[in-house]
Amino acid sequence: MIVFRYLIGEVLKAQLAVLTVLLTIFISQQFVRVLGDASDGEFPASLVVTLLGLNMPQLTVLILPLSFFLGILLAHGRMYAENEMVVLHGVGVSEWYVTRVTLILALINMVFTAYLAIYVSPWAEERQNQVLEQAQSEAGLAALTQGRFQASPNGRAVLFVEKIGKNNDLDKVFVAQLPEKDDEQGVANIIVAKQGKVIEDEFGSQLLQLEDGLRYQGSPNKMNYQIVEFGGYKMEIKEQEVDQRNRKLSAMPIDTLLDTPGPEAVAEFQWRLAIPISIPLLTLIAVPLARVNVRQGKFAKMFPAILLYLGYFGLMVAGRKALQDEVIPAYLGMWWIHVCALVMGVLLLGKERPKTAKLMNMFKRNKQVSA
Repeated sequence: MIVFRYLIGEVLKAQLAVLTVLLTIFISQQFVRVLGDASDGEFPASLVVTLLGLNMPQLTVLILPLSFFLGILLAHGRMYAENEMVVLHGVGVSEWYVTRVTLILALINMVFTAYLAIYVSPWAEERQNQVLEQAQSEAGLAALTQGRFQASPNGRAVLFVEKIGKNNDLDKVFVAQLPEKDDEQGVANIIVAKQGKVIEDEFGSQLLQLEDGLRYQGSPNKMNYQIVEFGGYKMEIKEQEVDQRNRKLSAMPIDTLLDTPGPEAVAEFQWRLAIPISIPLLTLIAVPLARVNVRQGKFAKMFPAILLYLGYFGLMVAGRKALQDEVIPAYLGMWWIHVCALVMGVLLLGKERPKTAKLMNMFKRNKQVSA
C-alpha cells in the first residue's frame, strides 16, 4: 500500500506541475486573443473574464492527456535515474505492477476528461455563443471606446468619440456613414457633432442622437457635396433583430449530436471520445519509455516520447478530417488509431518481459532462416 501511494503521488505531483505550466501558457495566449477582440470593439471589455472562463473546459480537455503523459515520463524517469525503480524491482515490484497502478490514475483522468469533453465543453461553447449574442443585442454605448475608431454594430458606419462623460454623454463625435448596398450613386455621409448620446426607440433599435453639428453628403467620385448644419440628427446604429451566431457541432449537447445525421456529426462524436480514450493508451506507451539508466538522465527519452505523442495526436486530427470528408467509413471511425497505439504500448511494455523477449527472438530466428 505504501508503494501504491508513493507511485500515485509522484505521478500526480508531476502531472499537476506540468498542467499548471501548460494552462498558464495557453490561458495567457487566449487572454491576449480575447483582449484583442475586446479592444477592437467586438464585445464589451467587461466580458473578457467571462469568455476566458468559458474557454477553460476546452483548453483543459486538450491539455490533460499531454500533462498526464509528461507527468509519467518525469516521475518515472526521475525514479529510474535515482535508482528508486531498481530498488523497487529488486524487492519484487514488477514493471507490470507499476503500470497497473499508473493505469488506475489514468482511468480517473479519462473519466474526468470524458465528462469535460462530452458535457462541459459543449455547454461552455454554447454559453459563450449566448453571451456574445447578448452582448451584440445590447451593443451601443457599452461597446464604444473613447479615442478609437470603431464600426457601428450594424456595420454601416464608423464612429469616433473623443470623450465619454460621466452620464454617458458623448463629446465631439465623428461619424462616417457608408453608402447603402443598393445605392448605385454611392452617396456617403460625414457627420461631425459637438455632442451626442445613444437612445433606444420603442421598437428596440438603438439610435445615435447627435446635436449641434455638420453633415457632409456626397459621392467620392463627384464634386457635388452638400453641407448641412443641424441642431439635432438621429441615425440607427443597431437594428432590433440580432441574428444568432452560427452554431458549430462542437457546441451541441451529446443527445442532439447523436440525433444529427451526416459525417460531420460522426466525426465530432468520435473526437469527443478519442481524447479521453487516448489517456490509458498513452500510459501504456509512457511507462516503458520512462525507463532510463543513471548515465542517461531522467530526460533521455523525453524527445522521442513527445514525437510519439505528437504523432498520435496528429493521427487523431487527420482521422477526424477523414471522417468529415467520408474518406474513412463511419464504422471504422478513429478506432484504428487507438488500436495502433494499443499495439505499440503492449510491444513497448512487453519488450523487457521474458515471454515477450522469447517470442521476439523466435521471430527473428525464423526470419533469418527464411532469408
